[in-house]
Amino acid sequence: MSQQGYVATPPYSQAQPGMGGYQGGFGTGPAQPLYGHYGGPPQAFNAPPTGMMKSPVSSAPGMPPPPASSQYNPNVQQNGAHPQRYPAQPAASATYGQPPQSPYNSMASPGLPPAQQQLTNQMSAMNLGNFAPGSMQSPPLPASSVAQQHFQTPPPPAMGQPQMLQGPQSPLMSPQMSPPQSPQASMSVTNQPMASPQMAGPPMAGPPMAGMGRPFPGAPPPGPGGFQPPGPGAAGPQGYPQQPGQFGGHMMGPQPGMPGAFPGAPAAMSGPPQKKLDPDSIPSTTQVIEDDQVKKGGQVFSTNIRGQVPPLVTTDFTVQDQGNASPRFVRCTTYSLPCTADLAKQCQVPLASIIKPFASLPKNETPLYVVNHGETGPIRCNRCKAYMCPYMQFIDGGRRYQCGFCNCVNEVPVFYFQHLDHMGRRVDFYERPELSLGSYEFVATLDYCKNNKPPNPPAYIFMIDVSYNNIKSGLVKLICDELKTLLEKLPREEGAESSAIKVGFVTYNKVLHFYNVKSALAQPQMMVVSDTAEMFVPLLDGFLVNYQDSRAVIYNLLDQIPDMFADTNESETVFAPVIQAGVEAFKAAECSGKLFIFHSSMPTAEAPGKLKNRDDKKLVNTEKEKTLFQPQKGVYEQLSKDCVAQGCCVDLFLFPSQYVDLATMADVPSHTGGSIYKYNNFQVETDGEHFLRDLRKDVQKSIGFDAIMRVRTSTGFRATDFFGAIHMNNTTDVEIAAVDCDKAVTVEYKHDDTLNEETGAFIQCALLYTTVNGQRRLRIHNLSLNCSSQLLELYKSCETDSLINFFAKSAYRAILNQPLKNVREILVNQTAHMLACYRKNCASPSAASQLILPDAMKVFPVYMNSLMKTAPLMGSTELSTDDRAHQRLSVMGMGVEDTQLLLYPRLIPLVGNKPSTKWTSAVAAVPAPVRCSEERLDDSGMFLLENGHSMFLWLGQASPPDLIQGIFNLPSLAHLQGHMVRVHLTALKLQHIYNASMYQKPKLQIVRQRDKPEIQFRQFLVEDKSLHGGASYMDFLCYVHREIRQLLT
Repeated sequence: MSQQGYVATPPYSQAQPGMGGYQGGFGTGPAQPLYGHYGGPPQAFNAPPTGMMKSPVSSAPGMPPPPASSQYNPNVQQNGAHPQRYPAQPAASATYGQPPQSPYNSMASPGLPPAQQQLTNQMSAMNLGNFAPGSMQSPPLPASSVAQQHFQTPPPPAMGQPQMLQGPQSPLMSPQMSPPQSPQASMSVTNQPMASPQMAGPPMAGPPMAGMGRPFPGAPPPGPGGFQPPGPGAAGPQGYPQQPGQFGGHMMGPQPGMPGAFPGAPAAMSGPPQKKLDPDSIPSTTQVIEDDQVKKGGQVFSTNIRGQVPPLVTTDFTVQDQGNASPRFVRCTTYSLPCTADLAKQCQVPLASIIKPFASLPKNETPLYVVNHGETGPIRCNRCKAYMCPYMQFIDGGRRYQCGFCNCVNEVPVFYFQHLDHMGRRVDFYERPELSLGSYEFVATLDYCKNNKPPNPPAYIFMIDVSYNNIKSGLVKLICDELKTLLEKLPREEGAESSAIKVGFVTYNKVLHFYNVKSALAQPQMMVVSDTAEMFVPLLDGFLVNYQDSRAVIYNLLDQIPDMFADTNESETVFAPVIQAGVEAFKAAECSGKLFIFHSSMPTAEAPGKLKNRDDKKLVNTEKEKTLFQPQKGVYEQLSKDCVAQGCCVDLFLFPSQYVDLATMADVPSHTGGSIYKYNNFQVETDGEHFLRDLRKDVQKSIGFDAIMRVRTSTGFRATDFFGAIHMNNTTDVEIAAVDCDKAVTVEYKHDDTLNEETGAFIQCALLYTTVNGQRRLRIHNLSLNCSSQLLELYKSCETDSLINFFAKSAYRAILNQPLKNVREILVNQTAHMLACYRKNCASPSAASQLILPDAMKVFPVYMNSLMKTAPLMGSTELSTDDRAHQRLSVMGMGVEDTQLLLYPRLIPLVGNKPSTKWTSAVAAVPAPVRCSEERLDDSGMFLLENGHSMFLWLGQASPPDLIQGIFNLPSLAHLQGHMVRVHLTALKLQHIYNASMYQKPKLQIVRQRDKPEIQFRQFLVEDKSLHGGASYMDFLCYVHREIRQLLT
């Protein structure tokens, strides 16, 4: 099967051009210069000059489809010259993911007579390639290839092209114009002779969704890409030619030897109906996860083999480091790199690794060894500066070694010399972690420290907004009470009795209040700085203290703060000066550290960094939408640089009740390795627990400060691009004010020469950082990959979860500079291109109507479709701008397991399918998740859905009363009030599942079937159509299948 890949089963696998409203004009004509690897020189076909008109011909089998006119930038050179990933282009057609626009809504309304509706449905759903015996494969006509002409006379046929039919049928009834229908209604016909024009098959199942006329609806473009009905037809909705007579006039059969007179021809009238499409016949993410768990779960994964593909992130396994870094630290999009840049360009699979340098290890895995070479420091290659690792080859009796990265031969220092055994390996191989392990740490010498002196231990400063809203909501009291216990649990070095981290406290509204909590004082002292334009720290001694020493004074302060500001009326706040104050404090103390800022509103007080409301829904779906995601330039940009230079990380806890310009406020956290937490309309009763869980985790997690990361590679390829909550001063050094156990950096690689299949490829990630007790260290992660000149090898060793992490980050960065429409288009195009390349070069020959996917990527389309339905990429005015910006920034720092769960949430049936199931059935173990689709829900069931950021408990309308009584202590669902929820849920049987779920515990929301909040829950059912106009998984797969076929013809 690995050779063939995944083959979808027949009822599904027909190319169904009209299916679910995916029309030919959706997206673009297939033959674009856009497919060059993300902004590399375009490939395959050149677009004709914009002004050129094409005659409306569909391609003969085996010929490339007609190029799109005016669809893409014809300026090929220009595209190639700009090395950016998503080349901008003139937007000529309404494409992927646009929300419904009125002209098409009329099309989706049930205005057509039922019989006509049925006919067009069936016609559009045909397997268009296979009419008439011995038929030839004819690709569906791309809408963009039809020039805007009136069809009173047929155009002259192009060479070898069948002539277009004349007659009373609707002008060119292409898939572009088939009305939408639900996938269930689709029929497929394979190689059957034409029958007489009679109706076959069931009528439409379920009403079409309004606005789904185009897959991602939006009126078809005027201009060469769209259709204008000829003269008299202009009365119908634009782009939908009127059809004479009830059935669109007399439909002519195909001419002899013509494979279907026009796409969408009367194929509907042939053959008996086949069964409706079965959603179970398409690749299932939950099945793939389950299969991997069965195959590799509970096993030991030894990292002694080059280019070994690890188990999925969802699988439970143990890692044994034997020379390559654990997949918990580094994962790759593919573990077999193509040998040449041409191969990489041909397959378009991005070459990237996702590096999580501080990933948490389970208790049964060995923590990293620390190697100390004393004053000489770590041993490095003289030429490329790579650190000693298992890829260095010792020669000349052990006196010299050849670097695995640049091949330079180096002398072995005298103190490090050791004899070689009969296999050429050092005798002390197993005693030295840097020779036998993939990950380890070196103690750094003073050369690696700022100003050549050892760093001080880091500090945490808690900065609390004490404006009217935060006092009134009870938030300030909640924070102060929690800090009393939380400060006992600051991160500390293994084996240390207490934490070396110092703490400081600031409160603020329009002015800042600093507190002296020196242990010698009986009472804390407050100092006020009201000049926010020239920020300074009014005290050095007593501001940053050791918590254990000053515990009594700190307790005293935390008790006093809520009372001190209890009567405040001040609602205006400052923000930039607060961060500035933190940086100044760290400068004065000569240390790095983290600011925890608890803030509730847009900073409108007169001060640097003052913001104004720039939220404008009119920009959505325009060229200027990108400005909503861009931070306001100036103060915050400079602050980010100052923070990184000082090793000052910012974590922002936001409690907004309206728009706060999160894109700008979160700019500093997102460039300093910080996190952004957001609690809309915060209420202590309902959101307090959730916030405290986040705060505890955030304060306690393992972390390194003032970090610089560099990724070195062996010859032939290099790291070219970096994505994460990072700052880059140059092209190679990734600077991060602090790195914690959840943050990952995604690194993209490009060829600069040919790679060698025998030697493979090496990657070394070196992270220089300060530990929580103030020691400077180097953390090294090494990974070796295979290289191959066979594309099949590359596809076999791909990892879907890593690929989608890369695509999410690159798309989320691209929307800062490009219209969303272009970004979505590129994502679809690249998906089709990757899969088409597999089909063409790796799969055994089969009917074009079959969709063939590489085994390792068979669920890639479901993730890609889910990514395109995420808030940042959906142009919908209903979504909050701040929420979209928040998700965009959160994803930039995510590791593979986080993006996997976000894009394919877990839907767990706690009680389901059999009403008799007693509640206790869920107690033994967490039930296996089911597919994320409404079809899996059950009226008498109860389902838990989580994606790492949101968590819902969905209750079917017919939930048995004894179940409701048992969990909520209420007689029936009707008695369930939102505020009563918390009490019983966590106390009862759900607890073990809640605990077994993610380490990140989002707020649990209760949703009753058919209640209003269910709308929010449904947007996480990623296999279904989206509320905001995104396609269902089934529809997207069909669309991609058609794109693939067009690429291959």
